[in-house]
Amino acid sequence: FREVLRIQPNNFDALCVLAEVKKAKEGDQDMAALVAAEETIKRDNIQISVTQNISMHFALGKCFDDVGDHEQSFKYFLEGNRLKRETLAYDPAETARQVDSTIRIFTPETLARLRGAGNPSNVPILILGMPRSGSTLTEQIISCHPDVHGAGELPEMQKVLQYEVGGIKGFPDYVPVLDHPTLSKWGDEYIAALSRRAPGSPHIVDKQLENFRLLGLIHVMLPNAKVIHISRNPADTCLSCFTKSFRGGLDYTYNLKELGQYYVDYARLMEHWRNVLPEGAFLDVKYEDLVADLETNARRIIDFCDLEWTDACLSFHTSKRTVRTSSYAQVRRPIYKSAVERWRPYEKFLGPLLDALGDLDPRLG
Repeated sequence: FREVLRIQPNNFDALCVLAEVKKAKEGDQDMAALVAAEETIKRDNIQISVTQNISMHFALGKCFDDVGDHEQSFKYFLEGNRLKRETLAYDPAETARQVDSTIRIFTPETLARLRGAGNPSNVPILILGMPRSGSTLTEQIISCHPDVHGAGELPEMQKVLQYEVGGIKGFPDYVPVLDHPTLSKWGDEYIAALSRRAPGSPHIVDKQLENFRLLGLIHVMLPNAKVIHISRNPADTCLSCFTKSFRGGLDYTYNLKELGQYYVDYARLMEHWRNVLPEGAFLDVKYEDLVADLETNARRIIDFCDLEWTDACLSFHTSKRTVRTSSYAQVRRPIYKSAVERWRPYEKFLGPLLDALGDLDPRLG
């Protein structure tokens, strides 16, 4: 990006992306250039695309967050999110309906009926949860093991959301008529697709976070898969989502109230899985515990995956593997604790989010 700016000093897109990959400091020339670009656009009434306008607001929000000006920072984040939300057609009521249906359909009796099928492979390690909750850090730790390949956020499991069974289309509605042969076929297809990502690798990590919606199905479709659920303080998770313009999907993250509602739906579905799945079906890991005591929790994760311990898992930040998520800059750093309680300086701006979180509001204890 610096080379782009050397050739084209006013390249707006390069300025915006540069803000994402480095931390701004007081007197930062890159931040000053971005502020100047915004002033020029306003002063001269220069027309930029909606996408560029969104990028500019998120980039400036991050710059002011980096230097500790939370008032200015949140102003930019709020406008960037407003602009992005206007381009989307997200319906929070539909999310709640899907979660309600999943909880209603996945009873202990349904799970008992479906057990005994699927694919018995122990190749998959699945990491799931909310975005910005520590999932990339968790994947990096596991993927530093010589017997593990980190494949990133894969689409394969999400395909089952649109499958049709017995004339009924869409998860979870088809689950009551799902049978063993179909479940085994799906498991075989998933393992074949996963293995093509890293032929010969003993274990492969799929970090598709949205798979939390499918955890009951995964339990019977891939009975020997290792599943890790990573979670973080609700307000920190949601604020971190609100400060990012994601490449695609995650349409619920651009409005504070809707973001809080989605987190509540996610949390109640995860609680349902804890209640209906057997103990040990998945491992709960808290981000705050991970950064407070890396080795203890890394060992717990590696042990859960039935892997031999190696100190390489503590050197995740030196890994050369490609990271394509919004955490690509953070996981190149050694463990840090500055993201814990990140929401506190923004508390006065987060009313709609905290109200939507209800009993999960961290102010309640």
